[in-house]
Amino acid sequence: MTISVLLADDQHLVRAGFRSLLKRARDIVVLGEASTGDEAVRTARALRPDVVLMDIRMPGLDGIAATRQIVADPQLQRCRVVILTTFETDEYVFTALAAGASGFLTKDVEPDGLRHAVRVVAAGEALLSPSVTRRVVGQLAHRPAVGTDGGARLAVLTEREREIVRLVASGLSNDDIAGHLVISPLTAKTHVTRAIAKLGVRDRVQLVILAYETGLVRPGEAGLP
Repeated sequence: MTISVLLADDQHLVRAGFRSLLKRARDIVVLGEASTGDEAVRTARALRPDVVLMDIRMPGLDGIAATRQIVADPQLQRCRVVILTTFETDEYVFTALAAGASGFLTKDVEPDGLRHAVRVVAAGEALLSPSVTRRVVGQLAHRPAVGTDGGARLAVLTEREREIVRLVASGLSNDDIAGHLVISPLTAKTHVTRAIAKLGVRDRVQLVILAYETGLVRPGEAGLP
């Protein structure tokens, strides 16, 4: 399967560098480029890429606002946004995830890391380390969704799926979950995929956010690994 990518950055040299790095992967193709947030949204709607590599600071509409528009577009449900920035701070991570981004990378990422990131996000996985997940969800936990009935929203899950979601929200990978529950990594991944589908969220990152917003998990909760 070929993964299509849109590059959104206001610096031509940055876009050229990322395009060159991605061209070396046989399973990745760069469909187009954008130098502003508005152009990124328009181009995403026209080309419908699998992944958008989005800069934060751009003229006019910034990358965060552009991400919100892309995520909210029903025609771009399969499109995933990875935020690329030179600023590795909790503020940017939190804002990007709250806007609907599926991942976060700094621009000094290694070539192999960039290509791996595109593949991971295109497959619907989270692009955050467990340590970053734990930091950010602590902030998200203090922003409950207005009017959300957590119990009703989670009622569609089985007891095992609820347990899996709690472990995902604590920052565990599929392999970690498999070891903790003594199941295979494939079984763990299947449970996560089913939970994502049942809850109607876009990906693993949004699953973590929902777990905290609905009160399924709370910061510092005892009993989590």
